[in-house]
Amino acid sequence: MGRFRPAVVSLLFVLLALSPLPAADDLTTRIEAITRGTDYRQARWGILVVDAETGQTVYAAHADQLFTPASTTKLYSCAAALAAYGPDHKFETPVYRQGDLKDGQLHGDLVLVARGDLTLGGRTLADGRMAFKDHDHIYANGGSSSEVTETDPLAGLTALAKQVAAAGIRKVSGEILIDDNLFAKSRGSGSGPDLLSPIVINDNVIDVIITPAKEVGKPARVQLRPNTGFVQMDADVATVAEKGKTAVDVVAVGFQRFMVRGTIALNAKPLVRIYPVDSPAGFARALFIEALRREGVTVAASPLQPPQTEGVLSKQRWVLAPVATYTSPPFSELIKVTLKVSHNLYASTLPLLVAVKNKQRTLEDGLHWQRGFLADLGVETTTISFAGGAGGANADAVTPRATVALLQALAKRPDYPAFHAGLPVLGVDGTLVDVVDADSPARGKVQAKTGTLYWHDAMNERILLRSKALAGTMTTAKGRKLVLAMFVNDVPLPPGVKPEREGKVIGKLCEIIYQHTP
Repeated sequence: MGRFRPAVVSLLFVLLALSPLPAADDLTTRIEAITRGTDYRQARWGILVVDAETGQTVYAAHADQLFTPASTTKLYSCAAALAAYGPDHKFETPVYRQGDLKDGQLHGDLVLVARGDLTLGGRTLADGRMAFKDHDHIYANGGSSSEVTETDPLAGLTALAKQVAAAGIRKVSGEILIDDNLFAKSRGSGSGPDLLSPIVINDNVIDVIITPAKEVGKPARVQLRPNTGFVQMDADVATVAEKGKTAVDVVAVGFQRFMVRGTIALNAKPLVRIYPVDSPAGFARALFIEALRREGVTVAASPLQPPQTEGVLSKQRWVLAPVATYTSPPFSELIKVTLKVSHNLYASTLPLLVAVKNKQRTLEDGLHWQRGFLADLGVETTTISFAGGAGGANADAVTPRATVALLQALAKRPDYPAFHAGLPVLGVDGTLVDVVDADSPARGKVQAKTGTLYWHDAMNERILLRSKALAGTMTTAKGRKLVLAMFVNDVPLPPGVKPEREGKVIGKLCEIIYQHTP
């Protein structure tokens, strides 16, 4: 399989520019000079570009074939969840007391009830918006560019603890309970943490932040965010020469126990890695106990004890009394973060939240409701197959035509502005930030969801790119508004080549469509 040769492709573009082709043929020739190139002899391309106002087809190739969508699946799950809840919905997370309160002592338990807030203040900025990084921490174990936000991952728990103290509770003699029975437990698809739970603190991960020492040979500084006694870490990371290799692994060695090993180059920027927690409810419980103690509330229960969650509220011994409530930002903010950074955990949980909205509990229930929603939009559901909300499941498949139809139908809905605002912007933010150069003519002219799915081919020591995808909207150089979907499946990459290559190729296709659409 040939390697991608930018110089050769660039020369081809120059020759094409000098050719006296009709505009439509010019666009087709330029696109197919790439998609029919030697790099894609064993791959499949599916593309559909239509005029957003007239519905006229601008370009089509295999638009009715099924393709693996990767994270463009999130377009469907986010649209369904936004329709179910509305962009302005806010989740409320309450804390109740069970038992008598006398002279500041609660003779009973505190119960935190998870109601579907997937960030619990951990991303909330002072103005109420949710923060994200273009290379978000959720995928930190896959690269070296990830960053954490400047927000406090414990903000929601701290706010609840302050309210508990303000309610006059200075000592809790009973248990600290987490009720996480909102929906049936499940696992998500895609990389990152995959335990789907209605209680989520810091995306249910511990951030491991590694900073090189000032001298070669000295141990690097390893910090945890949030810092908690719930986990046990053993770190051994050496600082190596400035031109040395930075490579750090986080390895689980037991329940809530992990080790950090590797090297980091002198003067390198802090490196972020993550450790997905084994028990979201246990993690939340421990952090809540620690937050209560910081607010001066004495808690007899230990954060190291396993959480009691099953049927917490159904087995209550006393009448519940509310003592605290935390309110989330608008739901549109969660949708924004999900789409901008392609957040697998949030997207995987959305069908479960949709199920809850319809008084059901399972992932399948939520996907069945999503099918009805898509059918009502006029999207042909027989040309779609989903087994989850994030992309990455083996059964996930869509056609370019169905994806374009989804975007066309959503544009007519009142919640579309919130949906469209969440899409990454080409060359500006989110998963599209690095796809084109800063001086690209198409920079800022495309808002679209990306998708990447690949597997390691151990036999050939290479990557098999199962899917690279893009779907969204564009305003061309001539001011024409387009809706587009493009997928390339099953690309065996040469050894040493990463999936980012196809990201750049899709960026180049966007530039061609932007400049040469009649």
